[in-house]
Amino acid sequence: MGVPVHRPSPSSLPPELDLTDREYERFSRIIYETSRIALNDGKKELLRARIGRILRARRIASFREYLALVEGDRTGEELTTLLDAVSTNLTSFFREADHFRFIETTLLPRLDAARKARGERKIRAWSAGCSSGEEPYSLAITLLEALGGGAGWDIRLLATDISTKVLAMARNGLYPGERLKTVAPQVVARHFLPETGSDGTKHFRVAPAVSGLVTFGRLNLLEPYPFKGPFDFIFCRNVMIYFDKQTQETLVNGFHRYLADEGHLFIGHSESLNGVDHPFQYVRPSVYRKTGGASDRKKE
Repeated sequence: MGVPVHRPSPSSLPPELDLTDREYERFSRIIYETSRIALNDGKKELLRARIGRILRARRIASFREYLALVEGDRTGEELTTLLDAVSTNLTSFFREADHFRFIETTLLPRLDAARKARGERKIRAWSAGCSSGEEPYSLAITLLEALGGGAGWDIRLLATDISTKVLAMARNGLYPGERLKTVAPQVVARHFLPETGSDGTKHFRVAPAVSGLVTFGRLNLLEPYPFKGPFDFIFCRNVMIYFDKQTQETLVNGFHRYLADEGHLFIGHSESLNGVDHPFQYVRPSVYRKTGGASDRKKE
């Protein structure tokens, strides 16, 4: 018969659990080796808060005990839980709106002309780091709006994230009303279905015509990709800020291989490829194009 282990209730846990420097270093190493998310010394309090929520919710007494669970787990479930907690998932519909305007006014007319010349009407895109789904759904809506509802087009959007928690929200496609306050009412009316929650609050569900274009999947960007592409454009926005330069270089060059000729890479406005060796041509801030080779590169 095993010795019973006392598990304090969440309310009895101290508000500031003691995360030692050694424990922080071990957690940081695990996170970096599995996701390439680099945590510097200034992130200790952030990590304490994020993991502290797991400890309180599951009545785990210490960071040392949870570290042992992560290191001893062979199923990968604890690691997934840890990465879910560490991942930052700030997003919104049509965030950094000029990217969507660029697609509508510049990229799609070029694609339309090129596809008509080949007798083909196909678009493939990838939202890498899709969070809770606002970005890929915004892309789908942009394509439908610009292409007259998409009639006659074969449109497929891949949306991936390392966090299983946000992917579940994305697949569900249901958002509280306040998340759509910045979206034009006519766009909401065309692409969302209103629902009332059990508590009387107003929610909106992504319409089937939009959600049907998007396929969600869990993916660690530093692991082999289970697909071939090519994509006409890739969104990887506000993701690389968590990686060191070497990881950024590996990631960006990988994206280049998965893009179609003249395909575009979109990164976050707070990001830059300065100091990263890559084969892309600079188009405008945070937008890059795949071209014929290194001779076509332009500096920012």
